[in-house]
Amino acid sequence: MTIGQEFLKELVLESVVTRRYLESVPFDKLDFKPAEKSEALGRLAIHVAEITAWWSACIDNDHLDFIDFKPAVIESKEALLSYFDTLLAQAKKSLSTVPDEEFGKDWSMKYGEELLFTLPKKQVARVFCMNHLIHHRAQLGVYFRLLNIPVPAVYGPSADDENVILINDFNTIISE
Repeated sequence: MTIGQEFLKELVLESVVTRRYLESVPFDKLDFKPAEKSEALGRLAIHVAEITAWWSACIDNDHLDFIDFKPAVIESKEALLSYFDTLLAQAKKSLSTVPDEEFGKDWSMKYGEELLFTLPKKQVARVFCMNHLIHHRAQLGVYFRLLNIPVPAVYGPSADDENVILINDFNTIISE
């Protein structure tokens, strides 16, 4: 199994949980912020979805430049889920065909001429594609709790949800 295929299995499993979180976003509360310095719920939800695009950006390119970045404007749950599903399909395609040697190459994040960092693609995939997603998805769970919205289960049941993805379900999820 290639490195890309290993990441793909992990991404697919995480995407099931991520999609459940995105399905729970209350579109009547998109401006909610738990604190003044916090991101608004709507922007956070879109960010959780858009992080999935970073897989293809990492694998298919040698850098990502945020100078012209414009966040997606999404005004419905259906549009948010469609956006996520489209980005996930692109990430799956990139991960399923990438040769192992690609993960040893350097990748940079930039803002115009400003270099934010350069790391090997394998480290970018782990830290900025996967861990970054999990971090922001957990933030979304905090927002849900503060708004009294049931928090979906992740790696075990939540106080609101017993629908845990069991390891035994992993192969079924991957093959879908």
